[in-house]
Amino acid sequence: MGTADIIPGVSGGTMALILGIYQQLIEAIRSFDLQWLRSLLYLDIRNMAARPHFAFLIPLLAGIAAALLFFTRVVPLPYLIEHYPEPVYGLFFGLILGSIVILIREFERDRIGWLFLLLATILGWWVFNLVPAETPDAGWFIFISGALAISAMLLPGISGSFILLLLKKYAYIFAAIGAADFSVIVPFALGMLAGLIAFSRLLSWLLRHYYRQALAAIIGLLVASLWVIWPYQQRVFAHVGDRQKLVSVTPAWPEVWTGMTILAVIMIITGFVAVLVLNHMARNGSAVSGR
Repeated sequence: MGTADIIPGVSGGTMALILGIYQQLIEAIRSFDLQWLRSLLYLDIRNMAARPHFAFLIPLLAGIAAALLFFTRVVPLPYLIEHYPEPVYGLFFGLILGSIVILIREFERDRIGWLFLLLATILGWWVFNLVPAETPDAGWFIFISGALAISAMLLPGISGSFILLLLKKYAYIFAAIGAADFSVIVPFALGMLAGLIAFSRLLSWLLRHYYRQALAAIIGLLVASLWVIWPYQQRVFAHVGDRQKLVSVTPAWPEVWTGMTILAVIMIITGFVAVLVLNHMARNGSAVSGR
């Protein structure tokens, strides 16, 4: 998930879904509820430590932090993306394509399922092709921006930074953080907290009561994300300090087949096969533990 957060256009939620921990992630976030907050206020250490899914969250956050450090300090992934984008995006294209194949095998194919899949694909494609719009800098809109960004991060296929770019708030928010402008940081952080609490509960409820429709919608968002992840396209990035963020894309077919093109195809196949192997290993592991 940490590696995915570095790749423009790839979300951590997508990788959580590919690795089979998406629903567990949503439930872990949801575990920080009013009962946990009450324990925090009364300094009830035992309930504070026992209620949230720390056994899941601590190694997950450690892995994310390790990946962020490794791929920015040791192996400069942003450099590889800038100079060798086709193989890098090819790997993630294969990973997402493989996960779509696995998920389609799991959901019931009926008219309602296909309808939700189609609608989510169209919605995702529409979002990816939106043009950044002028928006107000008022505190209420910063709050909404924070809520929308964190909600997008929980969805597979859509990154929170991409939403901030569409709202033309990415540079504004990071400039405020750099300048320690709490008049912007506080409403943004409150919006993120509100969005995390509300949207994680909404997703958890949907996955519990409308799993088939929710799964179809998730698959649709992943299908739409292939539009952004396809290795060969014209990408427009927004540079904010030492960061580069994806603004718009136009998929294309490679005009000339070179060694780099062949490598990109190999990486697509590698990513696709890797997901199938991981899924097979996870199923076998579950079967063994079930015995």
